[in-house]
Amino acid sequence: MTVTLNHAIVPARDNAEAADFLAGILGLRRLPPDGVDGKFVPVAVNDSLTLQFMTVPDAEPHHLAFDVTPAEFDEVLARLRDRGVPFGSNPREPDNGRVDHPLCPRGLFFSDASGNFYEVMSPE
Repeated sequence: MTVTLNHAIVPARDNAEAADFLAGILGLRRLPPDGVDGKFVPVAVNDSLTLQFMTVPDAEPHHLAFDVTPAEFDEVLARLRDRGVPFGSNPREPDNGRVDHPLCPRGLFFSDASGNFYEVMSPE
């Protein structure tokens, strides 16, 4: 049996803002609102996974980690720098501006306005 993750709910103070932020940083596609009354704002991560951002008054932050190619990593890093988004190589120092990740050759952490904590890792 092959198990594939289809979607995950990501809590946010503002679902559209959080979806636009992550889609913009990672270069992903934001989809039209989904679900009952359009309460989800989806972002297509790949052909089988969608992140469904949902507005929650007291959103408890989630941690999501992404593997990317070296070229994609460079693009993410450039977008973070262009937008002035703090990033860092260590979860204890998410704003140190470094990419020397403890688990891979290059990686970084950054957060959105809801406190969701994103990790981007590259094999080179």
